[in-house]
Amino acid sequence: MKSFSKMASVVLSTFLIAGILSACGSNQATSQQPGTEGAPAKAEKQTYSFRLAETHPPDYPTTLGDKKFAELVNEKSGGRIKIDVFPSAQLGEEKAVIEQVQLGAIEFTRVSSGSLAGFNKDYGVFSLPYIFDSQEHMWNFLKGEAGEKLLESLESSKMKGLTYFDPGSRSFYTKDPVTKIEDLKGKKIRVIQNQVNVDLMEALGASATPMPYGDVFSAIQTGVIDGAENNYPSYYSSKHYEVAKYFLVDQHQRVPEVLLVSTATWEKLSPEDQKILKEAALESVAYQIDEWNKYEKESEEKVKAAGSVITQVTDLAPWKEAVKPVIEKYRPEFGATLDAIDKARK
Repeated sequence: MKSFSKMASVVLSTFLIAGILSACGSNQATSQQPGTEGAPAKAEKQTYSFRLAETHPPDYPTTLGDKKFAELVNEKSGGRIKIDVFPSAQLGEEKAVIEQVQLGAIEFTRVSSGSLAGFNKDYGVFSLPYIFDSQEHMWNFLKGEAGEKLLESLESSKMKGLTYFDPGSRSFYTKDPVTKIEDLKGKKIRVIQNQVNVDLMEALGASATPMPYGDVFSAIQTGVIDGAENNYPSYYSSKHYEVAKYFLVDQHQRVPEVLLVSTATWEKLSPEDQKILKEAALESVAYQIDEWNKYEKESEEKVKAAGSVITQVTDLAPWKEAVKPVIEKYRPEFGATLDAIDKARK
């Protein structure tokens, strides 16, 4: 009898549990709103939090451009996409950051196209000397079909170019006076690490010394190098004017800045969010150019006030003649782009 009673108890418990489960299923089904039977639940739009790596200080024009881009993305996405800008090389120098962007470990960065040349050879064209006559000439090219094509070419390197930022023009600054091309002979000049820059320095009689941007101040101070080349804002913001007071304005390069996103990040976004990023990037350019122009003028005035000696090259003919072999060496590689740059003159 005990065995029968125990069996009956087990059977009864099983029926009770089944009944409870059945009731739960019924309650779930009836909780649906009338008239929505079979309709899929409305999906919430994805939210994101990304990082953007920047080499320059917080108040530098490219950093301000980064921040404007992030602000526009946040605004256009209704707060769904947040991009935090990390200035002052907090996430690493440009070369290391580009590698992290390729891996998808860092989502966005702003880098010099000179640094990009080590990852995508098409960008080596911007290191060629005296190819742009002015800021206007450069932007005529960058906003055209050939400029957009260069941005698209980065996809083969696991990055997507969103837009360009203004880089200003690059000139030389040294510890000792340099007022003419002959004064550069034998001087060790820091350059962005790519072969075009090395060839350029050799053509001008200088010795190219590639090194990270963050090492330049101490290298000049200790005599490892004699000088470097860059624009007024970098010369000022990096305090390089404190160790290299002679600034020679020859404007040998205009090397565009590029705003990048990792393809690993780009491909996980919806077409709508991709459009938001592209639109925000393009809209941030006018703001960045305006900030650049203001900061460039302020930087020039401040380094002069600090005692820098500014020399303007008034005759570029000897300089252009000296670098002709460099242009011709790379013409087979960059011919189509050089032709497009020539056509952008107005």
